Order: sequence, then structure tokens, then C-alpha cells
Amino acid sequence: MSTTTFFIPPVNLMGAGCLADAMAAIRSYGFRHALIVTDAGLARAGVADKVAALLAEQDIQATVFDGAKPNPTVGNVEAGLALLRDKQCDCVISLGGGSPHDCAKGIALVATNGGRIGDYEGVDRSAKPQLPLVAINTTAGTASEMTRFCIITDEARHIKMAIVDRNVTPILSVNDPTLMVAKPAALTAATGMDALTHAVEAYVSTAATPITDACALKAVTLIAANLRCAVADGNDLDAREQMAYAQFLAGMAFNNASLGYVHAMAHQLGGFYDLPHGVCNAVLLPHVEAFNASFSAARLADVARAMGADVDAPDDAAAAESCLAAIRRLAADVGIPAGLTQLGVKAEDIPTLAANALKDACGLTNPRPATQADIEAIFRGAL
Repeated sequence: MSTTTFFIPPVNLMGAGCLADAMAAIRSYGFRHALIVTDAGLARAGVADKVAALLAEQDIQATVFDGAKPNPTVGNVEAGLALLRDKQCDCVISLGGGSPHDCAKGIALVATNGGRIGDYEGVDRSAKPQLPLVAINTTAGTASEMTRFCIITDEARHIKMAIVDRNVTPILSVNDPTLMVAKPAALTAATGMDALTHAVEAYVSTAATPITDACALKAVTLIAANLRCAVADGNDLDAREQMAYAQFLAGMAFNNASLGYVHAMAHQLGGFYDLPHGVCNAVLLPHVEAFNASFSAARLADVARAMGADVDAPDDAAAAESCLAAIRRLAADVGIPAGLTQLGVKAEDIPTLAANALKDACGLTNPRPATQADIEAIFRGAL
């Protein structure tokens, strides 16, 4: 029997109001000066200042870096690292969704390991633990607050680098749904579909285990039951909390079972066109799983049941079709564009996108191997 390793932050706080508990936990680590990594929107909304004030009550100084772009870049990491070193910060606190979390991971990793963030592209390329990182989540989707994945855009190559490294795992994750209310419907939809993609790709992954299977299927059930409500009413705290649990469970699944070609392909769209990651995943998901169905029909049938689809099919292949239909219905109900053309993707770019997707580490655990021609065909089908 092969050995299974399960990665997760050592401490994870969940539930409405848990931000206050997080402050006490942060104080217990003995930090003196935190670099808060966030985006311009959260900074303008005063959320970063609120967290800085709460830290001050714990006698912890804070410096805010609000330069994390929606698809954080090498330049963002370098700018944040320069500020961290100038202010002599001894920890990093990421505040936001996947973009601030990934940017913060890049900063914290290079702070202790040296070099540039591109040196760590791939799997477990670092030698030392990153500077301590606390991740405070404000969206329900990426699960970056609790994973060992860090995705950074290389502006020079126009690609997203996948850094999969145990040393970028935060020491503490915080999911307080009161920070997630009133988020725009489009953002809620995109992040929710991102979480669904994490769960589905982890469930059909060649590295899936009974632990990741349980996490993935529960995540699918919660997303199917709550995403439409969270999109329709951003102030529905119960739906927000259930989505927070769902995305965390999906994170537990893919953090250990990894992903597949949906993410490998979506990373290229984000790096090439600077498109929102969750939307790219949502558009690609049914197309990639249709490609996978000949290898993973039984598992897709399980996903269909978890989504509450009426699976009265004569065989797994037909049940897998029910899964794809359920995914498409959910995406349409929450306002996801029908195809990549609506996002500005051009057919002439597909060969380059496909070639880069085949180099992405996320594709290694896809259930069905693909050729350049296969990936190109999936992209074209998704247009």
C-alpha cells in the first residue's frame, strides 16, 4: 500500500465572528509587526484598516500592502517583499480571496528562501518554511487560505506559475462569513464555481483517497444547495457560512488529491488574457469532464447524485451525462458566461494555450491523459 500524506494548516477557525478569536490566536504566536497583504478594493472599503486596528489592540503593529492584483504577478510579490523587508515584518497576514492569499504566499516564501518566486515553480522546490502566514478569507471559493498551492502570473511569459509546496501552507486560516456578506453576485458565482471545480477535479483525480473523496462529495452537496442562494442574496449569512464550509472542504480535497486539466487550462487563460480564474474554471469544467467521462463515468455519477440530480440512468455513462447537465444548469443559474468567446478568448491562440496547459503541474493527476490535439479540441469546444 502506498503512503498518503494529508496537508492542512495546523489551526483553522470557522464560523460567524471567528475573526475576534483569530486576533487572540495571532497574539499567542508572539508576532510584533505584520505585513497585511490585500487588494485595493478591500483597502478602499476599510477592511484592511479594521484588521490593522484589531491587531493594534493585541499590541501588534501592521503595515498594509494593497498591491495584490486579481491575478497576482511576480511584480506584485517583489513589491510586497520589498515593503516587508523595509518594515522588518516578522509575519504576513493575507486578507481577501485567492489573489491576496497567493501573493502573500509568494512574499512569505521568498522572504525566507531567497531568490525570486519563479525559482519555486513546480512541486516542493523550497528548502525552508516560509515566514509565518495567517490567511483571513473574505470569499468562498479558492480555499487558498488553507492550501499548499500558490499561483503567480509571470508577466514576461504570460503564464500562471503553479507552485505546489508544503512550505506555503498558512499556520492559521480564518473563515468568518460575516466578512463575505454583500460581496457582488458575479464574484460570489465565480468563486463558488471555482470551489465546485476543486471538488469535482479532486474527486476524479488519480490521487484521490477515501479522505479526499469524503471532503469532495460533501463540498459538492453544499455548493449545489447553497450557491444559488448566496448569489441571489449576498446578505444571506447562512448560505455564506455553508459556502465557506463547502469551499474549505473542497480545498481539503484538492490540497491532497490535486486537480486536473480544468485548472491546467484555466491557468493559461488567466495568464494570457488576465481573466477571472473562477469564471474560466466554470466554463471549462463540463467540457473537460466530458473528455474525462470515458475514464471516470462512475465517479461523475457520484457527483451527479451529490448535486441532487435525478440520476435514473441505465449505466454510469448516462449518469455522467446527468452530472454534466447539472453543472451546466448551476453555472447558467448563477450567471456564468456560456463560452470562452464571451471572455475574449481567440481561436488563433489555442495552440499556445494548449501547449502551456500540458506543462502545468495540475494536469498530472487528470484521470485521462491528453495530447496537444485533445487539449486544443477541448478549448475549441468551450468557445
